[in-house]
Amino acid sequence: MSLYSPSIEKLIESFEKLPSIGQKTAARLAFYILNSSEEETKEFVTSILEAKKNLKYCSKCYNISDTDPCPICGNPKRDQSTICVVEDVRDIVAMERTHEFKGVYHVLHGSISPMNGIGPEDIKIKELLSRLMDGQVKEVILATNPRVEGEATAMYISKLIKPLGVKTTRIAHGIPVGGDLEYTDEVTLMKALEGRREI
Repeated sequence: MSLYSPSIEKLIESFEKLPSIGQKTAARLAFYILNSSEEETKEFVTSILEAKKNLKYCSKCYNISDTDPCPICGNPKRDQSTICVVEDVRDIVAMERTHEFKGVYHVLHGSISPMNGIGPEDIKIKELLSRLMDGQVKEVILATNPRVEGEATAMYISKLIKPLGVKTTRIAHGIPVGGDLEYTDEVTLMKALEGRREI
């Protein structure tokens, strides 16, 4: 039997549905909302509803945006001949923080994971290939995450792109800046060695 009233219990259960939110955190969030002013609560609810209503997928890269095409695809200063392939919209934000990449993106919305029932047809690979058919793209940078699913996805995509004659590269993986070799795992060290370059 729950110690909370049905309304509070329902609110806690709603927060528990969010990723990485356990029961204690869900209860804290629920009570934060309950202790907020009515105006703050309305503003919170409105921001969620407006985001759900206004946001859409960019028809070119599948980024989430208020506009179609998204601001990156619609920017004439971006290099449309270079596409960086990422798994998630949040990966674009990480790449943009570097201020180094001047091309455009393609969001897969996941990675191939047979264990989780996700195959190539479940992510935006077909849409990526259709972007390469006009001959404008010169390079595809595979920036999937450096774990088994991300590596498998990168390998699968590279095999599909190779016959098209488009240069395909993979982002380097290795030791983080400030990291110590003695604490670095073998796979990361192996990737660092593979990605070494002349200085």
